[in-house]
Amino acid sequence: MDRTDDSLIALRRIMRATELYARELAHSAGLTPAQLRVLQIVDEKGSATPKALAKQMGVSQATITTLVDKLVSRDQVRRVPSETDRRQTNVTITESGHETLVNAPDALQQKFVREFEGLQEWEQAMLVAALERVASMLDAEEIDAAPVLTTGDLHIGRRRI
Repeated sequence: MDRTDDSLIALRRIMRATELYARELAHSAGLTPAQLRVLQIVDEKGSATPKALAKQMGVSQATITTLVDKLVSRDQVRRVPSETDRRQTNVTITESGHETLVNAPDALQQKFVREFEGLQEWEQAMLVAALERVASMLDAEEIDAAPVLTTGDLHIGRRRI
């Protein structure tokens, strides 16, 4: 086997790991990785505006609206009018949403972050450069991507995001 095959196998393993994690999450918690990330952010901050969620996740406000709508319908979060600005709404986690977080499998990106942060600085820089180069090789530099490890489009209901 040559290095080309080795590199393709490594890429496929990464893709499969994200697919398997998404299935495990859907089965155990009934959520997509993107929905889980919204829950995590809201839980960490106590509450967040849709605009802040969109900015942190690197997606549009329309995407966040759809994600939050789905989570509201599942009683995972609620929208609460801001006490300081009547035009603004905050997203807060419900007890059910917190319970979902506690019982959800460890997010794949959290595993990656723990391992990545354990690397020396030069290793982190080398890995980022290599991943950016792979994205470039696949003409993927301009693709909008949130820091959520999942494959394919983010499917919310019948819409692709």
